[in-house]
Amino acid sequence: MRAKTPNGPKKETTSDSGNAAARRHTAIPVLPRGRGNIHTNIAEAIGRSIVRGDIPPGTILPNEARWASEFKVSRSAVREAIKILMAKNLIVSRPKIGSRVEAKDKWSLLDHDVLSWYATAPDRAGFLKSLQQFRHIIEPEAAALAAEYRTEEQMEEITAACHGMATAPTLSDRTQADVRFHLAILKASNNELLVPMGVIINSALDNLFVFITREANDLRFAQDLHNNIERNIRLRKVEGARKAVRKLLQHSDDFIGEHLPRRPR
Repeated sequence: MRAKTPNGPKKETTSDSGNAAARRHTAIPVLPRGRGNIHTNIAEAIGRSIVRGDIPPGTILPNEARWASEFKVSRSAVREAIKILMAKNLIVSRPKIGSRVEAKDKWSLLDHDVLSWYATAPDRAGFLKSLQQFRHIIEPEAAALAAEYRTEEQMEEITAACHGMATAPTLSDRTQADVRFHLAILKASNNELLVPMGVIINSALDNLFVFITREANDLRFAQDLHNNIERNIRLRKVEGARKAVRKLLQHSDDFIGEHLPRRPR
């Protein structure tokens, strides 16, 4: 004779309990309005919350129906947003489990959007220092290559950006010219792998330059450093260009170390 199953609620397993707790405690981010497609806005809202740490790795995200209800959008828009975040390796989706936030070491940190969101994270000092380390690896050698291989047209682009920094009427104009200057150098390296890298780090460089330009009171000295880079590339002085960029990066390192809190060990 088959034993009767006891009445009462189904016992929750450890895994179910953890998933349920994750779902209950997932903060609903603010959905940006008035720009872009609705699914890209949803992706930005969720992605920014993940990268900032508001929704930590391992969290099981709400299902499409709940996101749609909270954001007051269609489920198809949520579905498209989830696909965007999966492509950036921020989340992974599994049948019968749902969408889960991936570990940080799996994120596509060189993705344009992820870098932009990461730049607003609470550990801003840590982000800027990591960015500076990346620049030390890439930019001195890119400048050396530009000094050796740049064309006249590429040199004109570098010079124009440098002049644009010196004559910019606003902070925004100066920052944009600064970004154009560094991206033009990457382009002038004529290295096929460096050129697309400039597009990838555009938003991160923009964030760094805005902070330094806004806080620093030595813009003339910073301009001299950029002029020195431009001059060495124009004169095709390979080692001089390399050293000029290193000097500029050291100036940025010193400023970040002086004005931003140290990263906890």
